[in-house]
Amino acid sequence: MNKKLAAALSGGAVLMLVLSGCGGDETDEKASAWAKKVCDKWQPELKKIETANADIKRVATESSKPEEVQQTDSAAFATMSESYKTMGAALQSAGVPPVKDGAATQEAAAKGFEATSKGYADLKAKMDALDPKEQTKFADGLKEVAGGLQEATKGGQDALATLNAGGLDKAINGQKGCQVAAPSPTAK
Repeated sequence: MNKKLAAALSGGAVLMLVLSGCGGDETDEKASAWAKKVCDKWQPELKKIETANADIKRVATESSKPEEVQQTDSAAFATMSESYKTMGAALQSAGVPPVKDGAATQEAAAKGFEATSKGYADLKAKMDALDPKEQTKFADGLKEVAGGLQEATKGGQDALATLNAGGLDKAINGQKGCQVAAPSPTAK
């Protein structure tokens, strides 16, 4: 019943892994300094998101009781909501990025992360509203939650695309704080 949710949540990990990558050519020092400010604040949030995704996948792939699935998923969605909100705030507090249309790029990206934060808060509310004692309704509710994941992550994906299009991709990917290793499979 929960395998579809696990598969859908893998898409959430994709958003996070878009940030992974190797540094490349030397980038503008101002852009690198700006990206360092952002990535230093993003690093703990990216780790929290990675852990939350792992927790959701764990309960989705094990034979977990509906109550455990609900508690774990709800807590994970709350964590992700807060992390994306913090990531958007980090963009704002870093100042205007030193690229063409930097203010517009910054504002659009911050709004994207805020939208993803709200999307995960909405998913948490839907998860909390499910009744784990009614197995069939709970399973149907999980499908609905899984269906909302793509929409929830859209803002964050748009935010990353905006930063990349704004010319900040090399500066951000060159920062250790924004590099996230692909999660390794956990042993049971």
